[in-house]
Amino acid sequence: MPKLRWTFLVAVVLGAAAELVTAAFDRHSLPSSVHARRLTPDVWISEQIGPEELVTLKLKGFRAVVDLRPDNEVAGQPSASVMSEAAQQQGLRFDYIPVAHGDVPSGAVETLGRALARDQAPILLYCRSGRRAARIWALSEASRPGGLDAPAILNAVQQAGQDAGDLADQITDRIAARPTKP
Repeated sequence: MPKLRWTFLVAVVLGAAAELVTAAFDRHSLPSSVHARRLTPDVWISEQIGPEELVTLKLKGFRAVVDLRPDNEVAGQPSASVMSEAAQQQGLRFDYIPVAHGDVPSGAVETLGRALARDQAPILLYCRSGRRAARIWALSEASRPGGLDAPAILNAVQQAGQDAGDLADQITDRIAARPTKP
């Protein structure tokens, strides 16, 4: 009888360990309704999400969301106020940094940099397709003291299915102008 108890105890412990390992890896995979791509372990980008996806993001361990899409860019998109309220209900930090198509304003890069510096990771940045999110992150990362180098930034964007090659000179310039750590 003691051998049966020992075998049962080992099976329970191994089963629990397997569940913990699965949960740890599952935290970094996103639900199919959220088409997010990882830039770094702490920063993800996505196309437009809705309030209903915030519940799942919270369950997956996300702590913050940044909306980079101007309100009323297209009909039917949830407004920043709707998303902010839904994020607040989930205990997620929400930042609204509207950026229109075209050139990336320096102010948006700086504002995103401050949002990323709050240490509320992991964080999801979203816009219509994820392109603006990737590009603004690339410039913000290039400006961050101790941030990634230019090839690593461009590779992260490419691995996330986006392109920022046309920003290579701006990325290099921002890296050269980075403040030194205090």
